[in-house]
Amino acid sequence: MTTDSVSIRPATAEDSRQLHDLMIQYIVDFYKRPRPDERELDKLIDHLGENPSAGLQFVAEKDGTLVGFATLYFSFSTLQVKRTAVLNDLFVDASARGHKVGERLFRSCLAYIREQGFAYMTWETAKDNTAAQSLYNKMGGHVSTDWLVYEIE
Repeated sequence: MTTDSVSIRPATAEDSRQLHDLMIQYIVDFYKRPRPDERELDKLIDHLGENPSAGLQFVAEKDGTLVGFATLYFSFSTLQVKRTAVLNDLFVDASARGHKVGERLFRSCLAYIREQGFAYMTWETAKDNTAAQSLYNKMGGHVSTDWLVYEIE
């Protein structure tokens, strides 16, 4: 596989089935989480496609087959009075890893937020996901020490 043989583009409604399958791989196989409700996952994919103000998904496609995706969710920064983006997901199928597909997905997200005048893009990764950390460091990302991240369920 060559980098040139993979195209990166915003997801379309025609991508829904393949995107669904990639997201299952990401959730269940990669992150070892319980399989999500199929209808709820489809509703999420449809929601993003139908509500571009909520977020956007980019897909990586090779010969008509999706081999990766990235999901941006949008919010706002009151301090900067601009929109912000959270890179919530970046996943590349095992068959396409090592061919800079993740890097190209990341660059597409970054280009989008810069072109649209967003304040910034944030993201998180698991502490043990050293492959992702290597990519994010390479792309110029840094671990923010300005804020503490809290979570509640």
